[in-house]
Amino acid sequence: MSANRKMRDVDLNPCMEESDASAKCLDVNLYQKDMCTSYFIRYKQCRKFWHSVMIKRRGDGVKPAMPTAEERKQILESLGRVPY
Repeated sequence: MSANRKMRDVDLNPCMEESDASAKCLDVNLYQKDMCTSYFIRYKQCRKFWHSVMIKRRGDGVKPAMPTAEERKQILESLGRVPY
């Protein structure tokens, strides 16, 4: 599977929504990065959160290490909020 297809796979990329929002912000603001800082921070926090989940699952021997889209939805619902 190509890297681009992996990034568009909802089961492999937990932060697709945040990534798309960042890209859209850049498009709308003619690539003035300082206008999109909050989107970049949210994306970075998303990646950090799901990376920590993945590392924990790997350590616990859970496969796949990255939860599927449905599992991630359940995790976020159990937290009661989006942690990023």
